[in-house]
Amino acid sequence: MTRFEYAPAPESRSIVDIRSSYGLFIDGAFTDGTGGRKTVNPATEEVLAEVTEAGAAEVEAAVAAARRAYTNVWGPMRGAERAKYLYRIARIVQERARELAVLESIDNGKPIRESRDVDVPLVAAHFFYYAGWADKLKHAGFGHDPRPVGVAGQVIPWNFPLLMLAWKIAPALACGNTIVLKPAETTPLTALAFAEICQQADLPPGVVNIVTGGGETGRLLVEHPDVDKVAFTGSTEVGRAIAKSVAGTRKRVSLELGGKAANIVFDDAPIDQAVEGIVNGIFFNQGHVCCAGSRLLVQESVADELLESLKRRMAQLRVGDPLDKNTDVGAINSSAQLDRIRELSAAGDDEGAQRWSPPCELPERGFWFAPTIFTGVTQAHRIAREEIFGPVLSVLTFRTPAEAVEKANNTPYGLSAGVWTDKGSRILRIADQLRAGVVWANTFNKFDPSSPFGGYKESGYGREGGRHGLEAYLAH
Repeated sequence: MTRFEYAPAPESRSIVDIRSSYGLFIDGAFTDGTGGRKTVNPATEEVLAEVTEAGAAEVEAAVAAARRAYTNVWGPMRGAERAKYLYRIARIVQERARELAVLESIDNGKPIRESRDVDVPLVAAHFFYYAGWADKLKHAGFGHDPRPVGVAGQVIPWNFPLLMLAWKIAPALACGNTIVLKPAETTPLTALAFAEICQQADLPPGVVNIVTGGGETGRLLVEHPDVDKVAFTGSTEVGRAIAKSVAGTRKRVSLELGGKAANIVFDDAPIDQAVEGIVNGIFFNQGHVCCAGSRLLVQESVADELLESLKRRMAQLRVGDPLDKNTDVGAINSSAQLDRIRELSAAGDDEGAQRWSPPCELPERGFWFAPTIFTGVTQAHRIAREEIFGPVLSVLTFRTPAEAVEKANNTPYGLSAGVWTDKGSRILRIADQLRAGVVWANTFNKFDPSSPFGGYKESGYGREGGRHGLEAYLAH
């Protein structure tokens, strides 16, 4: 059979103007850039910019600006007026969509077609959705006179930088809160671009403040005594530390942490459809997804057929330049994350699992890892228990629905799961037994601003998205 090769289809990066250095965004204006931390393109290891490392004085200034804006402007403002700003932000995001998508792919390493077709449209959708709630909060079901909490300190991860920003900022603004947000140290550029959007939308100074830096900057923000609400998305380890630091204080906290989702395929599932869902579940965004379907549980009677089809499909995945519109799997976000993926994959080899990857030529520079599956995996293996956060799938088998549920729930996490079957009654029965905040049926990794998202156990608590996402930012 003739194999047709794709010609390169690179997106131009000329639409993006990346400065050599960036300051902080405090009280409606950018400070002078003082350097301190370099952000790099993970596909090429090229230094993109120097970004200021916020210290105690800068965090203090940002929180103070947020408090002034909350007391004098944003808190007292009518919901209908706040909605106008959110609508304006949403429209500007749409107008600058191509620029934001290219910037996200350069700074994060994800394929341009994911940032262009998934991330940025969802960012705009979240602001549109929560703009609609801004003047209807008393109908949200959280009391007859819900009030904003105050100043929100928000810390977001590097896997969906702009989308996680929207998940946190949009509901907080709709409810009347002001914000100090810290983006991840490896992916600050789209958050800083969002600061420009706030200026473009004439958002009152101090309503949104962006402070960049590493873990110490995040700690200073979370522990600041004038922060009323803490929202964090990231690792379970850091989430535990945050929970300890706010324990005994008046601060409200929501945590969206790690996951080890089970994607369960029954013998009556449509194999080709399930394979597409499996690929999307684990290789979307290079597996840098907290709710990734990193454990495949397949019924024994169809395991061989499904694995054969899965390997055939994986052989068609294109790994390479994130700005090429044909790329399916981009670069790993950082050298530290690549080391983590390699460490756990080596543990899978050492513990007796069988590794398979399709033939693919990885670029010489940058951080890359080929799409990988492990078979012969048991529940005792590290690759079946620990979050890898990369394009690595662990395959286990089951015989009965009860065994599938037991294996799926045999994890300290509880963020998401998937069920593949032709029977609607089985979907409902299995979903009811899974200890996961989100259960997808005959699909995976589908998101909508009107649908709540969050987990159980070590995957955190609180919900983001939908009407439920308002609760964390309302005093009721």
